[in-house]
Amino acid sequence: MENQLPLRLCAGIVLLNNNKKIFVGKRIDSVLTIGKNLKNQKQFWQMPQGGIDPDENFLHAAKRELKEETGIESVKLIKEVNEWLEYDLPENLLGKIWKGKYRGQKQKWFIMEFVGDEKEININTKNPEFLDWKWIDVSELTKVAVNFKIHIYEKITEELNSLNFS
Repeated sequence: MENQLPLRLCAGIVLLNNNKKIFVGKRIDSVLTIGKNLKNQKQFWQMPQGGIDPDENFLHAAKRELKEETGIESVKLIKEVNEWLEYDLPENLLGKIWKGKYRGQKQKWFIMEFVGDEKEININTKNPEFLDWKWIDVSELTKVAVNFKIHIYEKITEELNSLNFS
């Protein structure tokens, strides 16, 4: 039955600062405890992302989600990733996320430059999703992601490397 569930349409934002580092947030629900040993907790970080409303323009959805999750509005679009990127939830999360309506996400990603002041960043939003945030190097992106999203972050890394920022 799970395979019959649809994918949720989602917009993702790769937000770069002027040093070409990527914004990631530590999700409030990101702690994965391995056994009962708290020393083995792993924190997962992700780039801002969120659902696309019916009939909503994809870029508008990305900017809306970015503002809702981080308070950030001062951005400049660098590139829309051409292809849709998809992932399925692992079995242990099916039926628990998105009220059980979806099996995963079909994502449209946008690469943007943050052109504001860091004072604009506010993760203490009306419905907070992040506990913390930081800027990371492109090379760290796949190391901080949850396992079932690593292939998405590998593709984003390829996209960023193809932009030749140096």
